[in-house]
Amino acid sequence: MDLEELTHLSSLEKCIHKPLMENKEIIEKIHSFLVEEFEVEPEKIVPEANLKETLGLDSLDYIDLVVVIESNFAFKVKPEDFTDIATFQDFCDYVISRVNSKELV
Repeated sequence: MDLEELTHLSSLEKCIHKPLMENKEIIEKIHSFLVEEFEVEPEKIVPEANLKETLGLDSLDYIDLVVVIESNFAFKVKPEDFTDIATFQDFCDYVISRVNSKELV
């Protein structure tokens, strides 16, 4: 292999191993749509913030949240997935894990 082929292979490996979305980008996107779509005050969005009590999301908001997640991150949300999600951090962890698992397929 010559240098050009090695350089090309190296670039391909970086593309293969680089996630489609970085965790920080996912969290920023979630933060953004909570503020814009659900009118949550930005300063209330902290890792330990409870989605219902602190951020003020109700059951109808959860339905809208599913639609927003599916359109922004291109994966289907199962209702049972939300049973263990209470805080902003739980929610971000869930989306990040689903986005990362989707990349492996």
